[in-house]
Amino acid sequence: MPHNTIDPARPESGPGARARTRRRRTTGPAAILAAGLMLTAGPAAQADTVETTIPVGASPVGVAITPDGTRAFVTSQGDGTVSVIDTATNSVTGTIEVGSVPSRIAITPDGTDAYVTNWSDGTVSVIDTATNSVTGTIEVGGDPYGVAITPDGSAYVANFHDSTVSVINTTTNSVTDTIDFGADLRPYGVAITPDGTRAYVANQFGDSVFVIDTTTNDIAGIIDVGDGPVEVAITPDGSHAYVTNSSDNSVSVIDTATNTVTITINAGDDPEGVAPQGVAITPDGTRAYVTNYLANTVSVIDTVANTFTTIDVGNGPRAVAFTPDGTGAYVTNQSDSSVSVLEIDTAPTLTGTPPAGAVGQPYEYAFTLTGRPGATTTVIAGDLPDGLTLSADGVLSGTPTIAGPSAFVVSAGNGIGGDVHLSVALDITDTPSTGSLGSLGFSGS
Repeated sequence: MPHNTIDPARPESGPGARARTRRRRTTGPAAILAAGLMLTAGPAAQADTVETTIPVGASPVGVAITPDGTRAFVTSQGDGTVSVIDTATNSVTGTIEVGSVPSRIAITPDGTDAYVTNWSDGTVSVIDTATNSVTGTIEVGGDPYGVAITPDGSAYVANFHDSTVSVINTTTNSVTDTIDFGADLRPYGVAITPDGTRAYVANQFGDSVFVIDTTTNDIAGIIDVGDGPVEVAITPDGSHAYVTNSSDNSVSVIDTATNTVTITINAGDDPEGVAPQGVAITPDGTRAYVTNYLANTVSVIDTVANTFTTIDVGNGPRAVAFTPDGTGAYVTNQSDSSVSVLEIDTAPTLTGTPPAGAVGQPYEYAFTLTGRPGATTTVIAGDLPDGLTLSADGVLSGTPTIAGPSAFVVSAGNGIGGDVHLSVALDITDTPSTGSLGSLGFSGS
């Protein structure tokens, strides 16, 4: 099948190489601003913490979590293994030998198989996640690194040395297509849109991202980004792609509707550089987490404000992956041979329908309030019934003094994402109804 190509050329590098300083087509602040607004660190909007650190194999770089959230699979380049972590106990329960210099890993949507790129072998190992055994080895291009799987089960593998992408049918475990980029672009990371229609591939030497139409496997777009792009992640709604640029310490934000860079975010202020590497988006889409290899930190980017704060992790962080519920993240620390487990702050939710009350009768109702840290509730519009108050943790209580309908809006916020609002209508009668007057529900998280 013919594929569109372009023809720049770049020198060679390898997995885990230190970020290079290279001359780009245009340089300096003006070039960054030309691609979109340059944003830097903002006030802290989160306080994620490292819950624990797990020893794994030598030089871990890749991590993927099963769809049910019960296990994390970690690739270790130094000893050619994959460590299996039980996320309930945060302990290693298995070690799987794969190919030479395993780099990235992706798990099929049904969770039955994991696909591991083996950089030095030019192969992909297929792991049965039920038995933790290798069931197949697939030959792909030279120096395979990034891998991502479409919802219908096609695996896209970026072959760094060949500047190609191999397409694998995960049912037959055979290569069904090879997409030739036609130049020394060195594709590195790859991500698939949630609807499976496009693959975004970061070209480390091309300072670009290629957009592949997964129906035809043709190149549908070419996007100029920062210097030395390595990884890509796409928001859950498919509207934006976040690209880490390892050589100019930035993150490019792409509008996937127009395939243009709308914002460039400075990933760190260290004068020696931070070399951003892995990137992942929280399941609710509110934040992007970026591993900074040289700074030993993770930048947490607010995807609305596009400002960031940082978390200290282990040495040489390379990749990050979230549990499906968004409450935990696993970060591979290449230089420490460890995985940092982050306890993730979550945006608030607020639900509830208070029942009617009666004049002179004690009333108590707790709205269902979730989020980490615990959210605070306030009334931002309308008025509570006379005699009732709303506590900061979402409990409506007191003794009504006047009959009649009331309408008000309750807001809950904890500094993560935006505040949430709930419109409430509450009737107070002159005499008690036959039902219960309020009910003590769950409050807090």
